[in-house]
Amino acid sequence: MVRPPLTPEQIAAGQRLGAALRVARGGRSLVEVALAAGISPETLRKIEVGRLPAPAFGTVVCLSEVLGVALSDLAEVWLADLRVREAS
Repeated sequence: MVRPPLTPEQIAAGQRLGAALRVARGGRSLVEVALAAGISPETLRKIEVGRLPAPAFGTVVCLSEVLGVALSDLAEVWLADLRVREAS
C-alpha cells in the first residue's frame, strides 16, 4: 500500500506540532525526552523541526505523557489551522 503524500495543510500542522513539543520540552535534553518516550533522539529531532510532520499516534501519546502535555492540547495544535480553513 502506498501512502499518499501529505497535503500542505498537514505539513503545516506537523510543523506546529513539532514546535509545540519543542516548547514543552523546555530545558530538558532532546536525548532525555526521546529515550523516556521510547523513541530515538533522531526521531524526536525530526518531529521538532518538522521533517517528520505526521508521527505515529503512539509516538505522540508517549511524548505527551513524558512532557506532561495533555493529548487534547496537542490535538488542538494540530487542528488549529485546519479548523480555521473549514470555517471559511
